[in-house]
Amino acid sequence: MGPLRWLLLSTLTCAAAFLTWLWGALAGGLDVAETCTLYRGQRFDGAYRSRHLDESTRWFPLHNKCNATYDLVPAWINPTVAFLALATAAGLLMTAWTTGTALRALRTRRGDRASGLFTGGDR
Repeated sequence: MGPLRWLLLSTLTCAAAFLTWLWGALAGGLDVAETCTLYRGQRFDGAYRSRHLDESTRWFPLHNKCNATYDLVPAWINPTVAFLALATAAGLLMTAWTTGTALRALRTRRGDRASGLFTGGDR
């Protein structure tokens, strides 16, 4: 695969990681207490949430807990975001690698043509 395909792949995996993260960040909606009790049938523990406020405000890993045992963020979100972020980084590394390889090959071809002009190209 060439550099442009690797770049496209890393762009797509980055977009997928962002959309997956957004899905998890918005889990619970605007009113967490209402979502827990009405939509998920879970007991909302305000004291637990206030003691663990930093968990629900972190960028990663995502958590939005109703109580000590129930998280509104689906369990598959954090591993998927991590995998897609690694895939994005690998795609960017491969973009750089294939670009460097292509540039070295181009320089080598240009060097061969230039050296042929000055080292007996007129025999």
